[in-house]
Amino acid sequence: MTSFDDLLSNVPVAQIAEQLGVDEATAKTAIDAAVPVLLGGFQAQAGNPEVGLNLENEVANQPLGLLDGGVDINQVDVSNGSQIVDQTFGAEKNTVISALGNVGGSNISQDLMSKLLPMLAPIVLAYLGKKMLGGGGAAAQPSAAGGGGIGDILGSLLGGATSGQGGGGLADVLGKAMGQNAGGVLGSVLGGLLGKK
Repeated sequence: MTSFDDLLSNVPVAQIAEQLGVDEATAKTAIDAAVPVLLGGFQAQAGNPEVGLNLENEVANQPLGLLDGGVDINQVDVSNGSQIVDQTFGAEKNTVISALGNVGGSNISQDLMSKLLPMLAPIVLAYLGKKMLGGGGAAAQPSAAGGGGIGDILGSLLGGATSGQGGGGLADVLGKAMGQNAGGVLGSVLGGLLGKK
């Protein structure tokens, strides 16, 4: 199992489907599309030294036990997740949500995505925290490099995508996750975020 599949296995699809009022297949399609976009946004933030430090703080602020024994969606701080999404995508947030709303046909709406991203953001950050601690357990060790450690983890989760050379890898990940049209839009948005260093 890849790290990306491991991350997805921590997402409580059934609970999220219930909260969103959709069937599990629709929720899974939406989650599979949204998670790579969040990772791409976080990677763009990690590449910016000032914002990268904020990202590490957000990772450190997630409850350590969130992933233990499976995530309970009721323990996820959705209001914090909403702030994280706002900080990650900034002015491009609506573009991201709009493109994600075009995934998987008519079952997935922009409204559904705008509710889903704040649920997923704390789960993804808690997973990054677990990885930064070497899988969990030990006391939190802040990353020595300003965003380097978290950037490496994000890079491996995205399959080694983007290291500042135009983002072909990330565009491939997004294209597979959502189909070429939405993937192209999001690739451009995230490429722009990655360029702001």
